[in-house]
Amino acid sequence: MLGLLGDEWTLLVLQQALLGATRYGDFRSGLPISDAVLTNRLRTLTAEGLLERRVYQKNPPRAEYLTTPRSRSLWPMLVSIWAWERRWVSDHVPALPAMRHTACDAEFAPQVICRACGEPASDKDVVAQWGPSGTWARSIPAVTTRRRSGSAEAGMFPQTMSVLGNRWGFAILVAAFVGFSRFTDFQTQLAAPPGSVADRLSIFVANGVLVAADNRYRLTEKGRGLFAVIITALQWAQRWFEAPEGPAVELAHTACGRRFTAGLTCDQCGGRLRGSQVARS
Repeated sequence: MLGLLGDEWTLLVLQQALLGATRYGDFRSGLPISDAVLTNRLRTLTAEGLLERRVYQKNPPRAEYLTTPRSRSLWPMLVSIWAWERRWVSDHVPALPAMRHTACDAEFAPQVICRACGEPASDKDVVAQWGPSGTWARSIPAVTTRRRSGSAEAGMFPQTMSVLGNRWGFAILVAAFVGFSRFTDFQTQLAAPPGSVADRLSIFVANGVLVAADNRYRLTEKGRGLFAVIITALQWAQRWFEAPEGPAVELAHTACGRRFTAGLTCDQCGGRLRGSQVARS
């Protein structure tokens, strides 16, 4: 998951695909992206089963890129990103549209619940531990991803992309959620280059996701608001990249004492959300 989604251009291309882009020109006009980078990301996403390449014209050859069950099941993560940006990032120009729940026809924000008990859940009552296939070393991809260059305003979720669109950044944020706070802990546990850790921590502090005090980096309320993004990304990864020996991470909901699986509900009507029921307002 980090290898695929820990890349800003990949996230932006998937975002456009889930918003309806299918042809090369759609992606090219919707993103400030070079032909070489777009071609590379489309090829990778097709090879990984996130997009399906379908030829619609033979002379001259033309193809479209369609979403698959694997990419469509990313909707909880992208909806969570959308909600977080609307709540915490006020400088979008133009402003991000609100989300409408078509089942109740109300503007809404998604709420995380525990599927086992149906009650609201947050990072304060969800406990994580490594499962049979989980370690920090195994969870960090060896491939190096490059930060997206160009306008910081590209895409619908520019601040989320600057926070999560990097494999080390995503891992550091997860580590912060499970209790890491010192620079040396992030660096040694993740076996990350010190420069990469320093760069990511400075971005988190600048964006108000972490606050630095007493030689520690702690999550702010804005940072804790990313819980829904992290947990939905984790569930997507464990669904589509299952290890033979078992899950990488095991979650428990302390409020009910059972295994935790996240669900999203509408904060207006309380109904369970479906991707097909989420629209721009």
